[in-house]
Amino acid sequence: MTKWLEEHMPKLVLAPSFIIVLIFVYGFIGWTAWVSLTRSRLLPKYEIDGFIQYDRLFSSPRWETAFSNLFVFGFLFIVIAMILGLTLAILLDQNIRTEGAIRTIYLYPMALSMIVTGTAWKWILNPGLGLEATVRGWGFENFTFNWLVDPDMAIYTVVIAAIWQSSGFVMALFLAGLRSVDQEIIRAAQIDGIPTWRVYTAIIIPAMAPIFLSAFIVLSHLAIKSFDLVIALTGGGPGYATDLPATYMYTMAFSRGDIGQAASSAMIMMMVVFAIVVPYLYSELRVKDD
Repeated sequence: MTKWLEEHMPKLVLAPSFIIVLIFVYGFIGWTAWVSLTRSRLLPKYEIDGFIQYDRLFSSPRWETAFSNLFVFGFLFIVIAMILGLTLAILLDQNIRTEGAIRTIYLYPMALSMIVTGTAWKWILNPGLGLEATVRGWGFENFTFNWLVDPDMAIYTVVIAAIWQSSGFVMALFLAGLRSVDQEIIRAAQIDGIPTWRVYTAIIIPAMAPIFLSAFIVLSHLAIKSFDLVIALTGGGPGYATDLPATYMYTMAFSRGDIGQAASSAMIMMMVVFAIVVPYLYSELRVKDD
């Protein structure tokens, strides 16, 4: 009996966690997929009725806005955060004296929750309280910055807040990558008289390709699941101009009482995540096998 326990103790210890994950993660994913194929409204129904919820979803102007916002927000957020993070990392890689203080300052926003970030930027960008009111108080009466209440520009305020929140994390990720590059190769390039900018563009940055991919995966995940930032900053408005799939799903499930629509939108979000993560996992596993 003792020998059997020694052999199977790791399995016994992991079994409860495995069962919980199986039920409350994969079980609910399966339940959501099932409900998305029914006519569920306020309460779930379990009679399969085809893809009617997906037909409703893709014919909904609000979902079209939310999905297009995801691509606008995701593209700008990922690209600008990576460029800004890489630039800051390269500047800090010069071993400046105040590196520790600067790194702490830029990493601090990542320690805040998205709710706090959204609330802070809501004050900053509020035309009656924040930036616009401050600049007008300085005597520039014609200055306007009303993106927060402009349906065409409000989504870009979400981009600004998200970049402020995450660019420090990207900087830290890239800085670790820069410090991991073989210094002998860099010294050899410098001895050969290669300019510093050329060393970064031809040697260091290409060697950091896995870091770029990891940063892309993390930022994509943050973009797809963005909910609390939008709720705190714009509430999805004006109207539903800043809706994202996550806020659309929440609205359908808890405000409109339309579980079928919420489930179908959740499945589309999961497919987007799979479209990003599966190729990454495939490439990682293939490299390890080789």
